[in-house]
Amino acid sequence: MMKQTLLRALPATIGLLCATGAFAQAVPTVTIHAGAGDDGLALDRFNSTGSRLDISTLDLPASAETISAATIAARGDLSVKDAVTRTTGLTDSSSPGSGISYSARGFNGNNSVALLENGQRLLVGSGTATYPSDPWGYETIEVLRGPGSVVHGSGTTGAIINAVRKAPRREASLEVMGGVGGGQALRAGVGATGALGEQGAFRIDAYAGRSDGFIERGEARHGKVLTSMTTTLAPGMTLSAQLDHAEQEPVRYFGTPLVNGDLAKALRDENYNAGDAVLRYVDDKAVARLDWQAAPNLAISNELAYFKARRDWRNIESYSYNPVRNVVDRSDYIGIRHNQEQTANRLEARYQHGANQIVAGWEVSTINFRHTNNAPYGGASTVAPTGFDPGSFSDTTDAFVPNFATDTLTHAFYVENAYRVNERLLLTAGARHDRYKVDFQDLRAASGNHNAMLRSTAVRLGASWKLDPSTSLYGQFSTGSDPVTSLLSMNLANSRFKLTDARQVEAGIKGILDGGAAEWTAALYRIEKDDIITRDPDNAAISRQGGSQTSQGAEVSASVRLVQAWRIEGNLAYTKAEFDALLEPGGGGSSVSRAGNRPADVPKLSSNLWLTHRAGAWRTSAGVRYVGERFISNANTQTLPAYTTLDASVGWTVNHNVQVQLNLRNLTDRLYAITGYGPTQSLLGDERHAELTVHWRY
Repeated sequence: MMKQTLLRALPATIGLLCATGAFAQAVPTVTIHAGAGDDGLALDRFNSTGSRLDISTLDLPASAETISAATIAARGDLSVKDAVTRTTGLTDSSSPGSGISYSARGFNGNNSVALLENGQRLLVGSGTATYPSDPWGYETIEVLRGPGSVVHGSGTTGAIINAVRKAPRREASLEVMGGVGGGQALRAGVGATGALGEQGAFRIDAYAGRSDGFIERGEARHGKVLTSMTTTLAPGMTLSAQLDHAEQEPVRYFGTPLVNGDLAKALRDENYNAGDAVLRYVDDKAVARLDWQAAPNLAISNELAYFKARRDWRNIESYSYNPVRNVVDRSDYIGIRHNQEQTANRLEARYQHGANQIVAGWEVSTINFRHTNNAPYGGASTVAPTGFDPGSFSDTTDAFVPNFATDTLTHAFYVENAYRVNERLLLTAGARHDRYKVDFQDLRAASGNHNAMLRSTAVRLGASWKLDPSTSLYGQFSTGSDPVTSLLSMNLANSRFKLTDARQVEAGIKGILDGGAAEWTAALYRIEKDDIITRDPDNAAISRQGGSQTSQGAEVSASVRLVQAWRIEGNLAYTKAEFDALLEPGGGGSSVSRAGNRPADVPKLSSNLWLTHRAGAWRTSAGVRYVGERFISNANTQTLPAYTTLDASVGWTVNHNVQVQLNLRNLTDRLYAITGYGPTQSLLGDERHAELTVHWRY
């Protein structure tokens, strides 16, 4: 079904581009500059994720980073998470159940690290986030590290990741991309923009790809169509709109069983999922935005957005190797469906007077979430480690039954202010108040029906001091909050709990040298988070709030042009995260303290290094990624080994319009685990492979 949809969508999109009057005239030539992709850290640019105010990243009293589309393409990163995990301190913890998930500053998962597209956020249901997944059609990806609740609400203690769309332009342009690579990978993309009538512009981006995921029966597919337009209705008044559709069928893979506690290379390509397994995400989005320049110093905007997400899982998810019988025991035949709809509106006003600028707004949204599953997730089977019949998911007798539905209403009021005291000193302040009303309907037992009202107020105070015109010293204090579980799937037991509280103190320095030939940042931070769910010390069966966690660390990043032809970029993050107080169930109804333990999936050390050389029409680059040892659970009894991967790319600018690039991944063919999936299995990273891509730009 998905393949047919994409086959219909791509020709239709290309036909629309060819039929558009904007391309009736001769299409101008755009030169691919030799320096494309050497964007450094973009400290001189505005970062919309860190603040709604017009402040450059250099002046922003927070840790923010921007990756351009040119940099992503030059490095050969094919997914948003590939690009994001090359930024400072962000590591991948994705799994088929959570979709896309990251760890940042000691906090892990989609209830602590938020994913946005163009500043809009689809609230997390049952811990799962799936959109956006690939970088095609995006101009930049922005990352804000540390609590961002002042700007984007709860669930942002670790970091915020925002994919910023390519905007429509009246100047006509067209780009086409094609790629082929290891794992039977094929992908293609087309993007075009041009004039729409006398006052408007449009943009269309379409993408389709497939691969086998380097495993048996992987069969991953992905496709999307992104459309946007903008037009001037009257002097000072602009209307923008977008309409998107995306479909994903990720690799139907839940990891490899551990053999004697270790990864087994002989099982690397095996897939222990059912032969008819299903893993599918469908996302639709529509946005309309009206911008009005009411006065020279006053701008008002209103943005209405609609999201719809449908997710489907039917998989055998748990595997355990039995060394005595030399077999793999499979269990947890899990079937789940999500149906989620969200309508949101944001009304915002911006005012500037002299050295002072202020923004204030009101956000409201309604979210309907429905969860269907086949609990109690029975079913079991045994297969040989290799050469086995994968069987069928339908072997389980557990029926799909609607489980619960929630209706959530959210309100948020926010204000941010920046005052430039003089040429050196900038003071910033912000506050946001969120309210969440959740009505939970248990579709299996009416006794489980309940409602919850949650509130959170976040503040941020910051100062930035220019040591010289291109070097800033900054400090900030900020607060934030995370839900104890996904707001949209809050069961009766969790409904009595409030949001967690987080507080951060951060100080750092940023600098630009020699007009951008070198950029660098350094930061120190400490985050304290309270009201984590823990256990009653006298009865481990009773949950209560009272756990706490501290995370502190140091981060450095730099981008330096060594000589005219060479550039080196790198970052390093050290994170010391531990629970100050946390009780988890032990044996015999007792509780076990995890105080002093490190949270799961949090490395102490992570780093990236990327070296690029340019010579005429050729660009050669190589990158190293390091992720330190992590623990599988809060018990800290089982580890995921540290890993280092080596990537490279070679690009050839054939002429002004055509570029060919060879991307090489995991050159040492390292066998490594991205994350654990329970105590007996791990999710593996890709094996060594290559991909050849061709870009045409006109």
